[in-house]
Amino acid sequence: MATIDAEELRERIGRFRVLIIGRANAGKTTILQKVCNTTDQPDIYDAKGNKIDADVVKASIKRGNHDITNEMVFKSNPSFVFHDSCGFEAGSEEEFESMKRFVSERVHATKLEEGLHAIWYCIPMDESCRTFQRSEEKFFFECDTGHVPVIAVFTKFEALRPVAYGEIKNEIQGVSREERSKRIAQRVEELFTKTAVCDRLCDPGNRTRPKFHVRLENMNKPDTNCNVLLERTTFALDSEELRLCLVSTQQSNLDLCIKCAVATLVGRAHKQSGLRRVDYEVNQYAIAKWFAHLQVRRRFIQSDNTPVMVLINGKH
Repeated sequence: MATIDAEELRERIGRFRVLIIGRANAGKTTILQKVCNTTDQPDIYDAKGNKIDADVVKASIKRGNHDITNEMVFKSNPSFVFHDSCGFEAGSEEEFESMKRFVSERVHATKLEEGLHAIWYCIPMDESCRTFQRSEEKFFFECDTGHVPVIAVFTKFEALRPVAYGEIKNEIQGVSREERSKRIAQRVEELFTKTAVCDRLCDPGNRTRPKFHVRLENMNKPDTNCNVLLERTTFALDSEELRLCLVSTQQSNLDLCIKCAVATLVGRAHKQSGLRRVDYEVNQYAIAKWFAHLQVRRRFIQSDNTPVMVLINGKH
C-alpha cells in the first residue's frame, strides 16, 4: 500500500520560499496577506530561526539596514516563508548587491528546502510609477535567477482606468454603458502595452525574463484574492515536487487543484498515446495526488488482486 501525504512532502521540502521585490508602496504586504488569507502582520525570524520584534525590524529599516535573509511567516499559513528585498530601489548599490548575493546563494542551494522557489517582482501601475526605473533595469539585466521562475506582478492596475477615461471621455459621450466600458478597457490595454515597463521586460537583452505576468487590482477590497498569481507561479515551476508543495498550501483553492490534475492527465495522455495498454489506476493515482486535503491510498482486492483507489477525507 502506498500513500501520498502532503504533510510528509512539506516536511521533506520544507516551506515554499518566495522572494518578493518591489518599490515602496507597491502593495507587497497586501499581496502576502491575501496569499495567506489574513489581515495580520507576519512574524519575522532571523536566519537562525530566532523571532525578531517587529518594532526592531522597522527601526532597522528606517536606519537603512534591511536584512533580506530575514524570514516572514504568517500564522494563518506557515507553509509559506517570504523574503522581502527593499532599499535598492532607492539607489543603494549595497542593498542591490546584497539582494544579488542572496538570490545566487539560494539558487545554487544543494538542498531543495533551502533554495528559493519563486520570485515575485511587483511593479505598481499608478500614474507616477509607470516608467521602468533603474532598480528594475538592474535586476532584469544583471541578476541570474537560474531555474527559479520570476513572475512580474503589476499592482494597482486599476490606476490605469481613470487615465484611460480622461483620454477618451470626449469620444464616448452619448454611447451606451456597455460600449463605454468596452472602449475604456481597450484604452487601458493600449496604455499598458505602451508603458516603458512592457518594452523593457520584453527586451531580448534581459538576463532574467519573467516567466509569466500577473495583473492585480483593487487589492484593498475584501473580496479580492491572489489566485491568479498562485496559479501562474504553480505552472511556472519546473519541479513537480515544488508544484505539489505549493498546491498543498492551497487546500481551499479547488480550481488550482483541478487545473493541476487536468494538466497531469493531458501530459500523461501525450506520453501514453500509441500504447496498447493504458494504466488507468496509475493515472488515477497521479491525478488524485493534487488534492492535498485527501489521503490517497492504493489497496488490492484479494480475489483478483485488482488495485483500487481509496480517497479518505482527513487523517485516519
